Amino acid sequence: MTRSVLVTGGNRGIGLAVARAFAAQGDRVAVTHRGSAPAGLLGVKCDVTDADQVDAAFAGAEAAHGPVEVLVSNAGITDDALLLRMPPERFTRVLDTNLTGAYRVVRRAVPGMLRSRRGRIILVSSVSALSGATGQANYAASKAGMVGLARSLARELGSRGITVNVVAPGLVLTDMAGKLSAARRAEMLAAVPLGRHADPEDVAGPIRWLASDEARYITGAVLPVDGGAGMGH
Repeated sequence: MTRSVLVTGGNRGIGLAVARAFAAQGDRVAVTHRGSAPAGLLGVKCDVTDADQVDAAFAGAEAAHGPVEVLVSNAGITDDALLLRMPPERFTRVLDTNLTGAYRVVRRAVPGMLRSRRGRIILVSSVSALSGATGQANYAASKAGMVGLARSLARELGSRGITVNVVAPGLVLTDMAGKLSAARRAEMLAAVPLGRHADPEDVAGPIRWLASDEARYITGAVLPVDGGAGMGH
């Protein structure tokens, strides 16, 4: 059975790999973007910090594919700085995009899922949510907040057949990782027992599985996809 899938931030990196993974199994996939849509996928322009744009993006996806049955909240940003060099606006901007943005898209998706009494919601967090990261107080806080959000919603929505889970990737070879210094990337890689970074497809597979019928009895979980870097968290 094909489903209507919406991936936020699905025009590159992890989001694009996730969108392509769902499309490859025959699902009807829409991706949000702020620039241009990737070839072969339905693009809906959206800034997740704007509730009206979120509503319009869902309306476009629903018109083309029907009510969203699988939501992957992946859109996110970084704006790194040490605490004493991080003014309030840099802290709140990251939280508004990463955490409150996830709240906005989930809140828009849930009514349709409640009506059909089924749904899959996956929030893309980070290993930084549990381990912390120097210079990333804003990013780590936003990604840690996703865990509390998901587990609260898992309790609220479970009786209606809706699962809510979190994937926490480690070092993934994306444009965002490219902003890290070579020294920081080497430091992170040294902490990975598998000895390599992840490709976006390494994260897409677990997300697709969490949305599958095989994972129907899993909710409120945090699944690390980090090569073992976060063991013990």
